[in-house]
This record gives sequence, C-alpha cells and structure tokens, in this order.
Amino acid sequence: MDESIRPFTIDIHEGQLDDLRARLDLVRWPDAQTVGDWSQGVPLEEAQRLVDHWRNHYDWRRCEAALNAYPQFLTNIDGLDIHFLHIRSPHAHAMPMILTHGWPGSIIEFLATIDPLHDPVAHGGTAADAFHLVIPCLPGYGFSAKPTQPGWTVQRIARAWHQLMTRLGYDRYVAQGGDWGAAVTTAMGVQQPEGLAAIHLNLPLVLPDGPYDDASPAEQAMLDALADYARWDGGYSDQQASRPQTLGYGLADSPVGQAIWIYEKFWSWMDCDGQPLRVLTYDQMLDNIMLYWLNNAATSSARLYWESFHGGFGATQLHLPTACSIFPRDIYAAPRSWAERCMHNLYYWNDVDRGGHFAAFEQPALFVDELRRAFRPIR
Repeated sequence: MDESIRPFTIDIHEGQLDDLRARLDLVRWPDAQTVGDWSQGVPLEEAQRLVDHWRNHYDWRRCEAALNAYPQFLTNIDGLDIHFLHIRSPHAHAMPMILTHGWPGSIIEFLATIDPLHDPVAHGGTAADAFHLVIPCLPGYGFSAKPTQPGWTVQRIARAWHQLMTRLGYDRYVAQGGDWGAAVTTAMGVQQPEGLAAIHLNLPLVLPDGPYDDASPAEQAMLDALADYARWDGGYSDQQASRPQTLGYGLADSPVGQAIWIYEKFWSWMDCDGQPLRVLTYDQMLDNIMLYWLNNAATSSARLYWESFHGGFGATQLHLPTACSIFPRDIYAAPRSWAERCMHNLYYWNDVDRGGHFAAFEQPALFVDELRRAFRPIR
C-alpha cells in the first residue's frame, strides 16, 4: 500500500465558483416564518442577508490563500486519502498534537489558533508551550476522500489518526477534539495506542445510564440541556443518522440549503446571544460552509452520524490522562461529577467563562490558553 505523504495545494477551478454564483442568482426562497424569532429555523431575512454577502461580497480566493499559507498533505490510510495540515513548530522540543474538528465544522475552525500554538514566542508565550500541529479533515469532510463502503466509524477514524501520527514520525503525542472530534479523540483514549500521552476534550462524553433521580444541580442542568436539544435542536442529527442519502439530494443541489443547514447551528450553538455576527463574520462562517459546498460533502459528512451517532456520545470509560475545558454555551456543560465517574485519570478541568460549541473558532485565544495549560503537565 502506498504510504507516501504527498504535498497538496487547494486550487478550486473557477468553473465551480461560476456555478455557485449562478445557483445563488437562481435561488427560490421559501415563505417567511410565521413567528418573530428563530424558533422555526433561520428567519428568511437573515438567510437573505447571508446569501447576499455570499453572492456579492465573499471572496473564496482569500480563504484559499489563507489555507495554502500552511503546509498541506494527502496520505492514504486504510484505503482512503486523508487531507491534513502539518505545521512544524520552530521550537525543537514542541509537543506533537492532532486536532480534530466536528460537524458542521472543519479545519477552518482552527486557523486562528495555529500560529500561537506552533510559535508561542511570537504570540506572547514561551517555547515550552509549543506544539507541532496535525489538523486532518475527517473522512468525507473537506478535502479528505469520501468513503465508498460503510464502516468508517469513530473507532476506525481513531485508529487512522494514530497511524497518521506514526507515519509522520511522532512516537509521543497528544490529541484534542470537540463535537465529533471529541468522539474520535475519546476513542483514541480508549484504544490507548502506544505514544498517545494524553487527550483534551471540549465536549466531554460523560452522560451515564439512567435513572437520574439523585441528579445534582449541575447534572440536572445537563439533562435539561439535552432535553432542550432533543426537542428543539436535534432534528438534523436524527435525519443525518437515519437518512443521510435522502438529505443529500437537497443539500448537494442547493448552496443556499447547504449554507442555512450550517448557519442555523452557528446561531444555536455559539455564545452569541442569538446574534452570530457578534462572534463570527459572514466571511468566517462562509469559509467553513464553502468546505462543504465545494467538496460536495453534505452527504458524505452526514454519514458519520449514520455510522456512529446512536450510542456514540454516552459516558466512556477512560484510563488515559484526560483534560477537559468546559465552554458555557456548548450544547451542554458537562458536570465534573459525571466526568469523574468515567475518566479515571482526569488531571485537568476548567470551566471557561465564555464560549460555545465552536470553541477554537469563537474564542481562539481562550482555546489556545486552555491547551497550553492542559498539556503542560504532560510535557
């Protein structure tokens, strides 16, 4: 099997961008919502503002150049080409770290964290906090290849990530993730491959089996958050976990459909008081959306839910050193009491004062600080 690591440069054909512009010109809008808020989904006027910016002001080539400013590669693992950024620190004793995104995120989420993580001295830190960074696209996401057969579960991805780190020559490293990245990183912690020293999670998987009759206030708050998610927020996951192919016909054909499918989650899951533009710009959100649209990844990304969503986010017994940062406006705030039941080497825990589900994207400085603090005892 070819184990070579091939340099990669993003170069989207102008025809794809022309096609996008033509589709945006021909959008057929739905009726407006019948309520005065977002409770039925993204309000029509909000969707139209986003799409107007996309059509008339957004510049993909800016994003393409920003990504191409960092070394990128492809390598075949278990029959699938994996795309990843690999940024070596100028500091020789830097700690290797693999960062894993989730849905509806991408490697775009980490862009503002790369420079302070790999070159902390240039950003007010010390060389002792430096990381060599490996930032892959999940299978079926971004510029990674799309599985053509079932079986790419989070456990298989976890094994692939260890193989990637080994192939890059790292014999000791750490791993970090939120959302699906947390599921993959947790699976790595369970597998405990040789060389994985510790993991960091910003969405710890701690929900135990019920009943919950004696839940503490913090535990009950998580249960309430999950109930709210199930009632008002989880329809997308039910659809992606059950019929990703059916969903894909709409999202693959409509850039507006794809964009709004993701934009709603920025509104819902960020620490933004219901106003996404308080936290991210249209350009930032569209950069992320474009990695789905340009790669026609609506269906292939959703299949990860079909593979691993049900039963994939409950408490998992971990014995590897584990660190957790809790951002208050995530889908739920994991209580430490439940974490301590399943994380048997929980050596770092911090409740951050702001930030939501897209921690690195929303609060890059806080995210960087959390990773520096979390992994200092492991170096």
